[in-house]
Amino acid sequence: MRFLPERENITAAVLGLGYVGSCVAAVLADRGVNVIGVDTDPVLVEELNAGQCRFSETGLPELVARHAGTGRLRVTTSYESVSEADVVIVAVGTPTGERGVMKESQLRGACEELGRHIRPGQLLVFKSTVPPGMTRSLALPLLERGGLVCGEDFGLTFCPERLSEGTALRELLSFPIIVGGWCADSTQAAVAFWRRAVGVEVIPVDSLEAAEMVKLADNWWIDHNIALANELARLCAELEVDVLDIISAANSIPKGNGNVNILLPSVGVGGSCLTKDPWMVWRAAKQRGIDLLTIPAAREVNDSMPHYTSDLIMKELAKLGRSPVGAKVAVLGLAFKNNTGDLRETPVRPVVEELRKAGMEVTLYDPLVNGDEVEKLFGLPRASSLEEAVRGADCLAVLAWHREFEDIDLAALRELVAPSCAVVDGRAYYPREIIDLLRGAGFVYRGIGR
Repeated sequence: MRFLPERENITAAVLGLGYVGSCVAAVLADRGVNVIGVDTDPVLVEELNAGQCRFSETGLPELVARHAGTGRLRVTTSYESVSEADVVIVAVGTPTGERGVMKESQLRGACEELGRHIRPGQLLVFKSTVPPGMTRSLALPLLERGGLVCGEDFGLTFCPERLSEGTALRELLSFPIIVGGWCADSTQAAVAFWRRAVGVEVIPVDSLEAAEMVKLADNWWIDHNIALANELARLCAELEVDVLDIISAANSIPKGNGNVNILLPSVGVGGSCLTKDPWMVWRAAKQRGIDLLTIPAAREVNDSMPHYTSDLIMKELAKLGRSPVGAKVAVLGLAFKNNTGDLRETPVRPVVEELRKAGMEVTLYDPLVNGDEVEKLFGLPRASSLEEAVRGADCLAVLAWHREFEDIDLAALRELVAPSCAVVDGRAYYPREIIDLLRGAGFVYRGIGR
């Protein structure tokens, strides 16, 4: 098959070993693919070669430790090793500035280096999220600078990453993979590679642009859905009904190919995808003379939730007779979502900033995040233990709910906090029986929309 050898023993290079690249590299190695990882960060490369993984992702540290040093997963800072690979997967970061302006430096640098080292017969697979059209307009000319011609000498495809942190490895081995190629031969080779390497359903689409748009459409929908849930929660709070009951009941009706599926409200939307991908779509439309109205509206709603949460905390303290000035709030969970240690664009940060501006003493605790990263982002140290964080607190703000929190002894915490203490639930979604336990232990409970 053109652009993919028939032999069973395939070698893949993965460029960019951040969260997505590390997951892809580890899964491919575990599935029997020989993997060469390339990253410009020498410290990260050293860690991975030693079998250490800095990302808090279920199952990932174990896979890295299992295959590092075996020859199955080799990691380097040198692009020269790319020529050994049959398939080259590009997973470098594509951060954006205001309203979706992509910062091209990482992708441009990777393509310039790649153009110097690719050889005839290779298949190139881009996974880095970009505005529709950028693989063709930016990556392709840089790749062809070395003299090779796309579609003749090498294959080129786009294959969007659609992973959720905390469940990424399971999703890599179960979710359909989308493939769009520069030409039919490129698409055919990529379909065969993913079927052979991972063994999941592969869905070919008509072009590079179609594949780029799939990822953006997914996150456009998710961001809108969460915005709906957040506005629904704010209304339910005023109506004194439980938003989780409303969502559960509303989701019971069939619609389309499934059911109505309203997602859950929260302290806000964060991470590297939902906060930037909708703006990429908006900007791409704007450049083509289309004014998309729903994206700015949904972004405004979701960006307002940290303020809503900090205001909720202050209102609950006021009900307890506590002035914001001098009140102590223990923030439990700092990551942008449950069961991850990722602080990128975390909505917890603006909550903490507003509480501190109001004169509150804020303590921070999250067992999954790096202490140095916490201090750098929040300007506060991470407490060394849950007990240290909550001692004397007037409010416990649970803003990310990790598995490590599930065994918290509420009665024991009650002995550590202030005589009157509120629990504000920003992402724990406590069931009724836990809320009853909290209230039975003497806490005052308030959740978003509950």
